[in-house]
Amino acid sequence: MANLKEVRTRIASVSSTQQITSAMKMVSAAKFRRAQNAIMGMRPYAAMMQEIIADIDVEDGVLTPYHEVRQPKNVLLVVVTSNKGLCGAFNSNVIKQASACLNHYASLSPAPTVKVISLGKRGSEFFAKQEGLLLSSHDDLLDAATFDNVAELCEKIMTSFCNREYDVVEVVYNQFKNSLTQILSTEQMLPVGNEHKTENGEQKPENGKRRNDYIFEPGKEQILREMIPMALRTNFYRMVLDSLASEHGARMTAMQKATDNATELLKELKLSYNKARQAAITNEIIEIVSGSEALKG
Repeated sequence: MANLKEVRTRIASVSSTQQITSAMKMVSAAKFRRAQNAIMGMRPYAAMMQEIIADIDVEDGVLTPYHEVRQPKNVLLVVVTSNKGLCGAFNSNVIKQASACLNHYASLSPAPTVKVISLGKRGSEFFAKQEGLLLSSHDDLLDAATFDNVAELCEKIMTSFCNREYDVVEVVYNQFKNSLTQILSTEQMLPVGNEHKTENGEQKPENGKRRNDYIFEPGKEQILREMIPMALRTNFYRMVLDSLASEHGARMTAMQKATDNATELLKELKLSYNKARQAAITNEIIEIVSGSEALKG
């Protein structure tokens, strides 16, 4: 059994860790609430815009340069992770999914050239180790994830696609469901389509897709050419907000579990401390009684 000093040191260390994880949980909870409100407010607008565009595209066959499907010779992979750790498997899952996408394209014949744009230091550090893979990193974007900042990066990606620098653009990120659940997703951003994959690489079916009889002025093609860039920027911003809400939810859950584990460990350490103290007291009493008996003899 460990001596009293060792147990006291461990109790102090675990108590300090418990205070830190508890404080981090409260900070993450406050950030999570703001991020959750942001994504919940964004989703209806983005969903309605996608619905209108899908109605025009499917029913009328109106296409824009963003719809052009080409042989994938150059692929751009946008990977959204986080700038900080301590959020469970949040980052590792995204990196594994992105690696699976890279392996998929590497297995094609002929294999396209793949470049990665990273949002988040965790992803940037990982892909920077592979020479010639990381095109650019935008870690600061997550610290100030405003629509204007995100739209600026999205505009560069859209321009690169129209200039035929890339034939396919995909985004790997964690889609927010609730504080306990994040859905690992790979979405095809360009060319414009309805493709949406889960972590298994399967395309998600559209549930209850409606068809609406809108009246378009001045015309469907003119409106679509204006709406497609706006929808792409909005959808990209929605994915960044999804990732941020997922990150704070995952960190809040991880810190809650860490705090609970520290509480259980403290109980065990205090029990061990009490046992060691009682054993020390018992030994002292035995020594005193033995000495007394020896003096009597």
